[in-house]
Amino acid sequence: MHPAIEGALIGAGVALFLVGAEYLLLKRAVNERAQRYKRKAEFDITEKRRMSSMWRFAILLPIGFALGFWLVS
Repeated sequence: MHPAIEGALIGAGVALFLVGAEYLLLKRAVNERAQRYKRKAEFDITEKRRMSSMWRFAILLPIGFALGFWLVS
């Protein structure tokens, strides 16, 4: 397999893991805050922006991994 394709696949896996972990951590914090203030659990603007920046990073991560694997090989 071409090193750039391999790097892109590994980068995609890492990106999905990071986005999933970030979402689960944010969701837990939102639920704890909602329980503490006895409100409905919903993301505030800061958490929404944090997730959107994680998604942008996740889009660029496979490209960076592909370039890195291609340059190293």
